[in-house]
Amino acid sequence: MTAVQAPTERPPFDPVSISPVEFWAQSFDEREKAFKILRDERPVSWHPPLEGSMMEPEIDGVWVVTRHEDVAYVSKNPELFCSGQGITFEAVPEELLAATQSFLGMDGAEHATLRRLVSSVFTPRQVARIKDQIERKASQIVDDLLETKEGDFVEQVAKRLPMWTIYEMLGLPEEQRDEAARLAEGMVAWADPEVAAGREPSQVLTDSLVGLLDIGISLAQARREKPENDLMTSLVQAEVDGRQLTDDELGPYFVLLSVAGNDTTKTTTTFTTIALDRHPEQKALLQQDFDKYIKVAIEEFVRWATPVMTFRRTATQDTELRGQHIREGDWVAMVYSSANRDDRVFKNPYEFDITRTPNPHLGFGGGGPHYCMGAFLAKIQLEAIFRELILRAPNLRVGEPEYLTGNFITAVKSLPYTLD
Repeated sequence: MTAVQAPTERPPFDPVSISPVEFWAQSFDEREKAFKILRDERPVSWHPPLEGSMMEPEIDGVWVVTRHEDVAYVSKNPELFCSGQGITFEAVPEELLAATQSFLGMDGAEHATLRRLVSSVFTPRQVARIKDQIERKASQIVDDLLETKEGDFVEQVAKRLPMWTIYEMLGLPEEQRDEAARLAEGMVAWADPEVAAGREPSQVLTDSLVGLLDIGISLAQARREKPENDLMTSLVQAEVDGRQLTDDELGPYFVLLSVAGNDTTKTTTTFTTIALDRHPEQKALLQQDFDKYIKVAIEEFVRWATPVMTFRRTATQDTELRGQHIREGDWVAMVYSSANRDDRVFKNPYEFDITRTPNPHLGFGGGGPHYCMGAFLAKIQLEAIFRELILRAPNLRVGEPEYLTGNFITAVKSLPYTLD
């Protein structure tokens, strides 16, 4: 894992191809069969550029990293593997990078400064207020659930708390929240035919991005003129070393929060509900003593769901990883969903075990400067919603999920439920 002189020829493309759109249309379990082969036999493998990209990438392939140890190594060495040239499997026009990825797509001092500015508004007092609000909203969501006999769990429960939390924190008017959430889904679901509704993938992304930027920048401007007791007001007023956030930074951050804050917690809530339904003995532990088990259980919820499947880095110099020669400028894709099933790290990785400890999952990233800032918020939401579901809706049953096509978020479109 040191700087080396790269060979002149590329290796052959791996026979276990993750490049077709059809691969990412499969279920989590089906994809995992391929990732296990790669982890065990070719943990750093060479693949064609992924199909369905919104523009033709100027690359001849992509390195795919599937073992836990290697994903963590790439994450923790930003001087070798940078974020500033893009973080997704798809090629994005350079002018859109900052607009779509905020500080996720930054490196070094620029990343540190913006991250410090944003984190400065999450004071202990604000976190305590957020926690109380989330708990009340979770109770209300389950109140509504208990009035029904059947429906779609994603719509009725999983999407509601994260959407409400993010937009309540930001101070987004209620009449704009459903539209913002719909646009956020388009940012990660542009490859799904149902979401695209006949549009080209690039058009889905552009429509979603422009819509979210417009909403975010308009909200920032409104809070400069009329401050309120919300996160957007704190963000426009935040100052570190004499510097404040600009509209060109606040708009992309609104996009980031809309996507990362909505889809990740929604997905974890959905996959955990399925897991608890299929593993009644684990659900029984939480029913017996929720407070005893929930903190450790949440780590397993996140490992099991791994809502963010992949992130991409770009090699900043010629280097070597697991015996493979990586050239400067090569794309290196980390597959978190594979790393979180690595039996070199997790005993019985295919078992859903809410007592698993230690649990060094990479569901919030592999460490390093880009570790998820919202981890604490996700944990608050997961504890709140499952406290209500476990203790007040013990007869909740779910059917078979309908999956979303995509290589970024492990998402479920819909999940039928019944209440006996």
